[in-house]
Amino acid sequence: MSGLFLSKGLFPHEFLRPTVAFLLRAQQADGSIPWFEGGHADPWDHVESAMGLSIGGEFDAAERAYHWLRDNQLDDGSWWAAYRDGEVDNRERRETNFVAYVATGVWHHYLISENRAFLRGMWPCVEAAIDFVVAQQSDHGDINWAVCGEGKPMADALRTGNASIYKSLECAFNISVVLGQPRRDWYRARQSLGEALRNKPERFDRTWESKARYSMDWFYPVLTGVIPKAKASAHLQQRWHEFVETDMGCRCVADEPWVTVAESCELTLALLAAGDHARAVQLYSWLHQWRHRDGEYWTGYQFDEDLLWPEERPTWTAAAILLAADALTEHTAAHHLFTQVRLLEAPNESSESISGRVPG
Repeated sequence: MSGLFLSKGLFPHEFLRPTVAFLLRAQQADGSIPWFEGGHADPWDHVESAMGLSIGGEFDAAERAYHWLRDNQLDDGSWWAAYRDGEVDNRERRETNFVAYVATGVWHHYLISENRAFLRGMWPCVEAAIDFVVAQQSDHGDINWAVCGEGKPMADALRTGNASIYKSLECAFNISVVLGQPRRDWYRARQSLGEALRNKPERFDRTWESKARYSMDWFYPVLTGVIPKAKASAHLQQRWHEFVETDMGCRCVADEPWVTVAESCELTLALLAAGDHARAVQLYSWLHQWRHRDGEYWTGYQFDEDLLWPEERPTWTAAAILLAADALTEHTAAHHLFTQVRLLEAPNESSESISGRVPG
């Protein structure tokens, strides 16, 4: 199917219910959500899938997913790169943007569910994770992309990963404010990271080939609020024709004939953040030709060879479909999360409590 045009207030419940059901089927008994049956789970994509469950109204399943993270968190606040069937599948590293993303997911679920008990229960997990990440920040503001298996910093920074952390720090700070424990050091870390992302390009890709050929390096700074709305549209226009294939979607890599559904959904969110609603609606409408009959979505399409590749329908791709649909229709109370920056105002040091009300 193609040509699904969404607008405010018209969330396609019936059409996307099989996609939510796919996420429920994929979730393991322990709460983890692997990429697909028999595949591994990683902390970032696991959180993405949990957000899809929240959008679908499956609060219990989403909370089980976050509790799986809480129950498998290491003493230093991090998680390993991958897990499979209840065991660690990759002990080579712990990636900072993977670790930080729990804050984004927990805040997203709280916005939708308004479950303050859940937020309080996840606070120690979020606090430990963000402290781990901030400890990897350099004096220049950028954040190391990972630590190795022995816990030593892998000293270089990824633009996309750091942009994702920038959004996670916004969410983590908001959680701290709602719970009356404002972490102003996280606020300052976010400011310093934003400065590095906007003005210190030499801090990224220092020890490997530039990642600029990847579309995420192009649109993630818009998606996560690093580039403000006033400059976002012009930023996206600069490389639009390098990455976007009409009637298909967004390429993963500029020099490869391969459009991917998840990147196209994320670019949809970036377009909304830039105020380009018309192109967001159009781009999203192209993606449902890659939908499987049971509501799953293929990873992508290789258009030179006219084939779906790889032969995988990941949970995180399905979740990205749900996140974009939510943003386009403004269906849940978290619809704005990736299209607007909404930092809560911390109380004065003398204040004893805060309402936690999210500004409009």
